[in-house]
Amino acid sequence: MTQELTPGAPTLEQVAALAGVSRSTVSRVVNNSPHVTEEAASAVLQAIEELGYVPNRAARSLASRKTQVIALVVPESIAKVFADPFFASVVQGVALHLAETDYTLNMVIASETSPEKTRRYLLGGNVDGALVVSHHSGDHSYARLSRSLPMVFGGRPMHAEEQDSFYVDSDNVTSARDATRHLVRIGCRSIATIYGPQDMPPGFDRLAGWRSALQEAGLDDSLAEAGDFTPASGAEAMRRLLDRGEPIDAVFAANDQMAVGALSTLRERGLAVPGDVSLVGFDGDSFSATSEPPLTTVAQPATELGATMARVLVDLLEGRPVERVTIMPTRLLVRASTRPPQAPEEER
Repeated sequence: MTQELTPGAPTLEQVAALAGVSRSTVSRVVNNSPHVTEEAASAVLQAIEELGYVPNRAARSLASRKTQVIALVVPESIAKVFADPFFASVVQGVALHLAETDYTLNMVIASETSPEKTRRYLLGGNVDGALVVSHHSGDHSYARLSRSLPMVFGGRPMHAEEQDSFYVDSDNVTSARDATRHLVRIGCRSIATIYGPQDMPPGFDRLAGWRSALQEAGLDDSLAEAGDFTPASGAEAMRRLLDRGEPIDAVFAANDQMAVGALSTLRERGLAVPGDVSLVGFDGDSFSATSEPPLTTVAQPATELGATMARVLVDLLEGRPVERVTIMPTRLLVRASTRPPQAPEEER
């Protein structure tokens, strides 16, 4: 769709013309009316994103801050959200920060509804701004929405069109590289990984960090299997790694849940951790602290990440200066799932 824009803010009429629908249809879409076909709603939302149109009601809300509501959008299933302590910590951080402000938090489990419905809700003047966590590469329409609604992402963008987005993240590449270097330092030489979804920045970046450390050490980087950040996927990926029949003396899992799943498979196969295989996770959540043995892990401050996302968004809404990118610190917690460094030959 293309249209010559007249000077000034885009109008309802321009959206209607670009979408090829009536003015009343556009009005129904931005007001969340159910009496619109999916095809028409999709065309209107695409036109809104392309033009950067802000509905009048939303514009009034943003100017007067009448809604005093911030949406936390999670493009994941309800089951995954409530099973993952990372999300709980992020929500806690957001809620704690907003408790000190006049804003109220609304949570939107975006995968449980149609994308059009979520976009209509966000653009319909119901919220002043949105926080988006756990977004996938297919969710880049959220970045386009940020032209019409202030938004902050948890995690770096993966698309060129998102490069101007505001986001808060950890340095996943460096953190994963440091965790893998730890395994190299303690004498591990056949270091596998269970990596996360490659359409998500943490999955992509942590795999890159693992591979970088192995290439730096001159070690094989082919021992890699995919998971989806759940314990079950970690267990299955570990089975696939062991079924290759190649020697493995360490595993870096891209999150603690997959590491715990890998641990269960290693036990099933009669392998001891860390006696036979050293194991490292990522997140520093309850899965790592309560496993047996406790997991060596990269701890990232999920609660602080959520609070920082909320702070950045509130500052945007209040017109205060804001850094576009905020990187949160991580630290390697060395626990009992990795064996102590090997003593030099002369000390044995």
